Amino acid sequence: MTLPLPVLDDRDYDQLLAELRARIPVYTPEWSDLGPSDPGITLLELVAHLGETLLFRFNQIPDQTRLWLLRLLQVPPYPPRRATGLVAFRAERADGPPAPVPLGSEVRAGAVPFRVGNDVTVFPVTATGVVKAIAPVPEDPILRDELDAILDAADLDLASAQPYEAVVLEPDPSVAGFEPLDVSVAADRCLWVAVSAPEGAPGSPEEQRRTLLDPQGLLVRRPLVLGIGIDTHRPTIDDVGSCPGEPGVAGTGATVAPGAERPGGPADRVDSSLVWQVGVTDGGYAAAAVVRDTTDGLRRSGVVALQLPTARLAEIGPVEPDDPDLAGVGDAPPALGDRPEPLFWLRAFPREGVPDIGRLLWVGVNAAEVEQVAQAPPELLGTGHGLSAQELPLTNAPVVPGTLQVEVLEDDGTWVPWEVVDSLAAAGPGDRVLALDPVAGRLRCGDAVRGRVLPLGAAVRAAGYHHGGGRVGNVAPRAIDRVVDVPVVQVGNPLPTSGGEEAETITRALERIPGELARQDRAVVAEDFRELATVPGVGRAECLPRFHPPSRATDAAGVVTVVVWPTEDPRHPDAPSADTTLLRAVCQRLDARRLVTTELYVVPPTYHPVAISVGLAVKRGHSEIGVRRWVELVLRQYLSPLPPYGPEGRGWPLGRRVHGPELEAAVLQVEGVEFVEDLLVADLAGAAPVPGTVALAGWEVPELREVTVVVGAPPAAGSSPPGPLPPPSPQAPAPVPVPVPRDEC
Repeated sequence: MTLPLPVLDDRDYDQLLAELRARIPVYTPEWSDLGPSDPGITLLELVAHLGETLLFRFNQIPDQTRLWLLRLLQVPPYPPRRATGLVAFRAERADGPPAPVPLGSEVRAGAVPFRVGNDVTVFPVTATGVVKAIAPVPEDPILRDELDAILDAADLDLASAQPYEAVVLEPDPSVAGFEPLDVSVAADRCLWVAVSAPEGAPGSPEEQRRTLLDPQGLLVRRPLVLGIGIDTHRPTIDDVGSCPGEPGVAGTGATVAPGAERPGGPADRVDSSLVWQVGVTDGGYAAAAVVRDTTDGLRRSGVVALQLPTARLAEIGPVEPDDPDLAGVGDAPPALGDRPEPLFWLRAFPREGVPDIGRLLWVGVNAAEVEQVAQAPPELLGTGHGLSAQELPLTNAPVVPGTLQVEVLEDDGTWVPWEVVDSLAAAGPGDRVLALDPVAGRLRCGDAVRGRVLPLGAAVRAAGYHHGGGRVGNVAPRAIDRVVDVPVVQVGNPLPTSGGEEAETITRALERIPGELARQDRAVVAEDFRELATVPGVGRAECLPRFHPPSRATDAAGVVTVVVWPTEDPRHPDAPSADTTLLRAVCQRLDARRLVTTELYVVPPTYHPVAISVGLAVKRGHSEIGVRRWVELVLRQYLSPLPPYGPEGRGWPLGRRVHGPELEAAVLQVEGVEFVEDLLVADLAGAAPVPGTVALAGWEVPELREVTVVVGAPPAAGSSPPGPLPPPSPQAPAPVPVPVPRDEC
């Protein structure tokens, strides 16, 4: 429910004029002409008009008063979310020395600042992701004979081998026609990374390798940082684990013992769900230590810092086989054909029992995570007044919680730090604490009962803090192009940054007051979960009690599932789906407020594809093209899962069937439609369209894949068949991969 705004005086113009006219016989009985042509009546009408204007302004409560009310009730507006992303550094000169980029360095996209989240040493190398994708056995007899020759040379037969084709990940995901690199279809379950010299680097590959892999060089002391962009834009309900695990990622609850062996490969003991190895010149592989991994085993975008083995560093090489026909057979790296020879190879594969690596958008080197925040310089906030609840404004807002450091100059001339807290409710009379409103960027002292007051005349300064947030941080690829602190390197973001959201409006925060006071920051009933999940970035949230996503059971005791939609999804506007970042934020918020006996799942929506075909008659005088476009728009809005669309303005309800007569009633509301000839609905979930009413499961909403609007009799709905299904992932143990000969004329 919405909070009713108080109306201090509800009189309008007519009431004010009537009240003024009623006073005439009391105070001036000699005034007898009360018609509209009398000059005195005209003056009274002017006074009534001015009075109505004053009362309108009198009834308006300023935002500052509403914000004070929210603070009093301890229901502050949600702060803005900060955008995050990945950047890749490169040296200005291909023959230049490695350049360090420290943690906290600033990069910019125009005037928007970003902060680097990890140390990076910029080496003069590039990285390319490659997989051995499963390929069919060639039917051409000549190519089949060549394949048999390769198998004979490797002492293999087709029953124990798996033909493959080397698929290379293109370096720029923003180009048209870009396809992600699906590692799950790899014949050997491996992601291969070719580390090469940059274009224009001097010297031969052997000289470049010797310079880079010098046992006394910088690569021995500093890790090689890889950046991984995961295509997790549309996770499904099958990919999630229960909170407090990671939502939107398969197998989050699985634990794998270190040292598990990959089928057909050696065991390496590293603390990760993946094994990283580097190839050496004798054809073997040495383990690369994982120094840092923010990808959770290549399950979300982030960076992986690898320390190459110093003992065998001089032996690292391209791992080329003696026989060119055997390139890529077994554990050998993929055959790259005409591409330049890499300096050395890296490979990653999951341990036994861990799901396969998914789809990758980008693989690069010299990478770092960035967050849309800026470092504020020290600033003087003012002096203490010796009064309760004194407020001090900061120059920059919104403030990142946990980064503000405040110091107060005491009588002895020393700067004493004061603790910055969210609330003064738990503070004692002598505690040096200040309450921070991060959205407004304001500090407030105590009242000598909960926290000290600021001493009279004492100077207060902010030693430093981070600030930032909002949609301004959601920038396009290659928008980040300037490094502020390190002049000898260049930077670029191969993928767009995401996750930035504006702070909650005061009006929306006022609407939350009744629910916040009723639930006391606890999630018990379904309405609590739904409202607590509606944070900035969430366009809609629904709670499904007793629904267990892995088994699809609807009577699981103690299980609560929350379905989350984002506010927008530019790639799929008709079927928006929350990404892993948003699911993780909602999961963390609900996990801290659920009962200890509640098993919580935060999942993206599940869409059921449907097709609609409409035949109608247009009224005379109306444009056929315009009416058809309006009908299509009305159907898309009527079936939309996000408010303010849907049958009742709250999005399409979960589990509600898609019924033709209901949609026909919505079409008839379009101006210019004389009547509906026919409206056909088809289910596109199967291999072939199924006409008729589409029944949805209790956790599904419709996705309008096809809509056809014509004048006259409509064609069959869903006449275009769905695209081919992706190939299944190979089962372990994987067969020996062998390259497929190319068909060249």
